[in-house]
Amino acid sequence: MNYKRIISSRALRAKILACLNWIPDRIMVPLQYWIHTGRKLNLKKPQRFTEKLQVYKLQYRNSEMLRCTDKYTVREFVREKGLSNILIPLIGVYDSTDMIKFDSLPEQFVAKTSDGGGGNQVFICRNKDIIDKNIFFSKLNDWMSQPKPKKQAGREWAYENGQPRRILIETLISDPKFKSLLDYKFFCFHGKVGFVYGISDRKYGETARIGIYDKEFNKLNVSRTDERPQDTPLPRPKNYDLMISIAEQLSKDFPEVRVDLYNVDGKIYFGELTFYDGSGYMGFNPDSFDFEAGELFDINIFVE
Repeated sequence: MNYKRIISSRALRAKILACLNWIPDRIMVPLQYWIHTGRKLNLKKPQRFTEKLQVYKLQYRNSEMLRCTDKYTVREFVREKGLSNILIPLIGVYDSTDMIKFDSLPEQFVAKTSDGGGGNQVFICRNKDIIDKNIFFSKLNDWMSQPKPKKQAGREWAYENGQPRRILIETLISDPKFKSLLDYKFFCFHGKVGFVYGISDRKYGETARIGIYDKEFNKLNVSRTDERPQDTPLPRPKNYDLMISIAEQLSKDFPEVRVDLYNVDGKIYFGELTFYDGSGYMGFNPDSFDFEAGELFDINIFVE
């Protein structure tokens, strides 16, 4: 079922889901899984990666996850791992737009909210001289004024972290060799990288091209059914082995987490940590990859 075609407005979908907050997670999660995938969720003996992510939502509780899902407090987690050198330089963090001195901002920067996701609530400035300041602040105020839901839409427990919404302004990281900054997403299971997404041709909040690679960065004959395929394999990035080491260092506290990193000519930057990729509603071609990825995720260590 392509629910996005039926209800094209993201804001309307969010309002509908907010009205359903009263439905218990153990009812809502299987219902949403069926709506998105067309399959009945097997919670008793899950085999698929997408199924195990639903069990992860429902049963795994680790307080460290709560600060790792906030784009500001996760920086402290990264620093505690001895990896402050991979943090994108922070220009400022603000509780309201009144605190932002627009004239003092550099020519290029990225503004985002600390709780935005999926490429939403991100403003990329490549030339401050051509930005309408009023539109910029209007957009930020709109983001800040949106109510924080009591229940996360996908019932993703780790994102119900109680952190206040903040505005982060960071240095713009870019790579002149590519149209958009390449994004490397390391899927880690029990502290080891299992496979990698290489993301190119991204338009924030819209689409991207996704290639799926093994741990050695060989492109697999696998694609996401809900994303544009990546026809040409990405080159293996410089310092790739160091990226693997960083991803595994950041992931070792969790049974499963996606570690997002950037690499600009060998200089590695941290993106974010994601515990429920695509909320576990994505599809793969071939479908067998869902089972192969599921074999990497041992949920027996936390299931009831």
